[in-house]
Amino acid sequence: MTTQQAHSLQIRNLRKHYGAVRAVDDVSFTVKRGDFLTLLGPSGSGKTTVLMAIAGFVDPTSGDILVDDRVITGLPPEKRNFGMVFQGYALFPHLTVAGNVAFPLEVRKLARADVEARVKQALDLVQLGHLGDRLPKQLSGGQQQRVALARALVFQPELLLLDEPLSALDKKLRAELQWELKSLHQRVGMTFIYVTHDQDEALSMSDEVAIMREGKLVQSGAPGALYDRPRTRFVADFLGKSNFLPGKVEGREGSGFAYAAGGQRFVQAGHADGRQPGDAILVALRPEKVSLGHAASSTARNRLQAEIVSWSYFGTGVHFLVKAPGIGELTVTRPSWRLDVPLEAGAKVWLAWDADATIPVADD
Repeated sequence: MTTQQAHSLQIRNLRKHYGAVRAVDDVSFTVKRGDFLTLLGPSGSGKTTVLMAIAGFVDPTSGDILVDDRVITGLPPEKRNFGMVFQGYALFPHLTVAGNVAFPLEVRKLARADVEARVKQALDLVQLGHLGDRLPKQLSGGQQQRVALARALVFQPELLLLDEPLSALDKKLRAELQWELKSLHQRVGMTFIYVTHDQDEALSMSDEVAIMREGKLVQSGAPGALYDRPRTRFVADFLGKSNFLPGKVEGREGSGFAYAAGGQRFVQAGHADGRQPGDAILVALRPEKVSLGHAASSTARNRLQAEIVSWSYFGTGVHFLVKAPGIGELTVTRPSWRLDVPLEAGAKVWLAWDADATIPVADD
């Protein structure tokens, strides 16, 4: 069921106010044809309100929504030709799987032969062709979500909108369906707009992620770029986890610059971007970018002695909480395979990281 043409979406200066509450505050972004965009943010950030405005279920206070440069802001939901997948599936309990998938085609009054052909194609796409005669209550949660996807895709919508569709599933099934959704997107070639508060979902499936906070779009970009180059403390801490080192710039150091933090001297790669000696700086350091060993590294630009406070085993990795003089507590994540430090509170260890492992961020 490959679409004949993917469509672009543009949001211009979108606002939605409920009295004095600005649920969405001047949000603008563009989704290219065939892309998978995820709106990511904590509860109350405005991401679902943006999605509902795109769907036509929420009237914006101001701003425009465009599909292929055509303004659709005033169109009712039924005129937008968008597919929608909800968190709670929203299946008709009295209809069979095939009946649920056929419903949007029957509303559009397609011929019976066309309905049957498209339903079969849609169910095969989500690997449920053998379950067409079952009722929703006879299916698992994952199977019900696949039915909802098939129903949203069967009429070949211009966009597919997904509102936290995996949040009701258990962790293992959610991870499996993330792979399936990404594969499905690649096969159908349609533009997907996805809403979630789950960072792993956003990173693993999206072409682009738009991070929202308190009604505003704070940063957007490809998952890898956002993860490695967050602009603010909020983005660095929300999209994954980070350690933060507050300090003061000391001056140039090779191709980068040096800064002091907690009585220690560290080196940061890259230009100082106008920062002068004595200026305050905050750098973010991802836990997995810190090495941990018995002895001080002879090659890393930044070294720090610390003590293990506690640790947690997660199968593929071990998460350490360590404490360093003058710096305080830091988190370090290391692969559990051939770990060469003791899993012992109070053990002395050395931390090390390269000059390009950290990135300066705004302290918001």
